[in-house]
Amino acid sequence: MPAHRTFVASLPAFVQTIPWLAALLAAVVLIGSSATLPLCQSAEPEPLHPALVKAPQRTLTKEGRSGDAVNVAFIGTDEELHRTLLTSRWYAADPITLATSVRIVADVVLQKPYPHAPVSDLYLWGRKQDMAFEQPVGKSPKQRHHVRFWRSAEVDKQGEPLWLGAATFDERVEISHTTGGITHRINADIDSERNKIVIDATKSGVLDGIYWIDEFHSQREGRNGGGDPYYTDGRLAIGILSLQR
Repeated sequence: MPAHRTFVASLPAFVQTIPWLAALLAAVVLIGSSATLPLCQSAEPEPLHPALVKAPQRTLTKEGRSGDAVNVAFIGTDEELHRTLLTSRWYAADPITLATSVRIVADVVLQKPYPHAPVSDLYLWGRKQDMAFEQPVGKSPKQRHHVRFWRSAEVDKQGEPLWLGAATFDERVEISHTTGGITHRINADIDSERNKIVIDATKSGVLDGIYWIDEFHSQREGRNGGGDPYYTDGRLAIGILSLQR
């Protein structure tokens, strides 16, 4: 874990009520976060959340192989995370059952929509994801944006957990290079998925601020559990959620 973090922006309440303006600022945030002049930087800050101190960088498959990389996180309640994703038109994934497994295969072949299609299980902190969301692309579940989240056991001073997430884009269906089974192949640019979630969360009006941890990943390239290559700039985006009640 690096010894510093960069605070990018905290969104004023009036901005959050104007979706197009919030989206514009989010884009500026993403561009500015890659520049050499962040808005604010501290050399030795307190940990943003206690669960970040020893946060894992990679998920694992059920067999123990390296899975998708962790690239996004949120701090907030279950309700705030659900509201953020649902408001941004992400759909909660169905659990894996015989019925949902048959349906996703059939809908890919028949090119029928399935916005709640199940996602395979990946593991972090010794357990599978606590929740998963997706956003379909096209007429079938062959292509989709999707993200898995794991809730930390540790909470911050406000009693809120950290939600570590692994976001990727499924670009097609193929035979896995490692298991021989039918699976989705991910797009190698996992930073684009991270950035999309940050922009979508900003438009939801629930995001109160964005932090970036530089050099969160010690390795900038790798392969997931299906053998698909990916690359990253090594940064972790952390959104602070604040649901206005």
